Amino acid sequence: MKTTLESALADYMVGFDHENGANVYFLANSQKQAGLLYEEARSMINASPYLSERFVPNRSEIRFPASNGKIVAMSAEKSNKDGENLHFGVFDEIHEYEDYTLINVMKRSRGTRKQPLIVYISTAGTVLDGPLVDMIDQGQDCLTNYSDNIDEQTFYYLACLDSPEEADEPRNWVKANPNLGLMNLAQLINDYKKDRKSPKEKADWITKQFNIFAETDDLSFITPETLKKNNGHIDPEDLIGSSCVGGYDLSDTEDFTSACLEFPLRDGRVVLIEHSWIPKRRYERDKNPERIRDWEQKGEVTIIPGDFVDYTYVLDWFKKQSEIYNIIQINYDPAKALRLNKELEDAGFKTEVVRQGFFTLGGPLQNIKELLLDGKVVFNEQTMFKWYLNNVTLRKDRNDNWLPMKASKSRKIDGFAAFLDAHVSVIDMMVQPVDNKAFSAYIDF
Repeated sequence: MKTTLESALADYMVGFDHENGANVYFLANSQKQAGLLYEEARSMINASPYLSERFVPNRSEIRFPASNGKIVAMSAEKSNKDGENLHFGVFDEIHEYEDYTLINVMKRSRGTRKQPLIVYISTAGTVLDGPLVDMIDQGQDCLTNYSDNIDEQTFYYLACLDSPEEADEPRNWVKANPNLGLMNLAQLINDYKKDRKSPKEKADWITKQFNIFAETDDLSFITPETLKKNNGHIDPEDLIGSSCVGGYDLSDTEDFTSACLEFPLRDGRVVLIEHSWIPKRRYERDKNPERIRDWEQKGEVTIIPGDFVDYTYVLDWFKKQSEIYNIIQINYDPAKALRLNKELEDAGFKTEVVRQGFFTLGGPLQNIKELLLDGKVVFNEQTMFKWYLNNVTLRKDRNDNWLPMKASKSRKIDGFAAFLDAHVSVIDMMVQPVDNKAFSAYIDF
């Protein structure tokens, strides 16, 4: 239904909005998705004698000769998007977008237009750190505080269930599906009753049909609601001299490398100070270098000259932090870490191996998830660490022990892995007194 609506709007805007040389774009994360919209618009023209007389629907563009307008399908895959001079744009399935690159290019290209318009339309999705989450937050702020006249030039329409529990009652479905009367409701109900028996299938319904950002399965690690709970801030200067445990994850020298310090607080919270490194060559071939540059400007990542990460950077980081904080020990995955570990020991650090298996990591991983659910992880809302968190999924063994996994090959979890290595020791500090007295590493706030 939305494809038909978007296509009709595009046909109108290029031919009947009285804009000379109107450039209209169907925009999607993939060329295939953008092409679906384009073909719908072309079919609509071909089916109408009135429109067929006025439009020229070619394979690659639809032209409107009377005003020299055109409709084109474009995706985030296109390398050069400058100078598009947009009059009307439709961003479809915005939940798939991981960054603002294509969005910003199109927004900046509207400058010479008298009355440009951009439409964003989408179901919910699983990319928890992309533009859609920001747009929903902005929309809720605007609609909740309507009298404040926030963002007056944007029309927000958000249709979703109030909670996943409402999905089991079909009379609620119209909240998320305003065109429910045009659907085969009986078939929808039968399909839902069958699919909800599978957690993964039910999560897909919750996300795509009812527009709630849902866990993709029982082993998804974090939701947007949980992430919002962990928005605490603590000034690093307030931690000066405090005790902490370090952790690092080296991954491959040609990829991301991360290190962190974890501080346990008396109120049950933990505070993280995390930093990452990436070689310049890896940065240059990343599909989203603008995001990495933004992290660099915020001081969250260092782009290292050359083809690989020199682990001396990690050593120097821990040395610098030890001048500020009391690093009790540094935990590490022994894979690829023998040389750095030896250098850390030579520098006077106590180090501890963390075996990367279900038995060692399962309990600490579950505890981290519980801390996140309680809003007790303070990372000062570092955007890169938030990205790491969003990339984590879980793998469970037959004894219900958990291990962290990447959601996909390109979505890294190195910063989270460093946190987990440190937490293997911190969890003991949080529950076990030392020498029959309160553990001195706890920090009061």
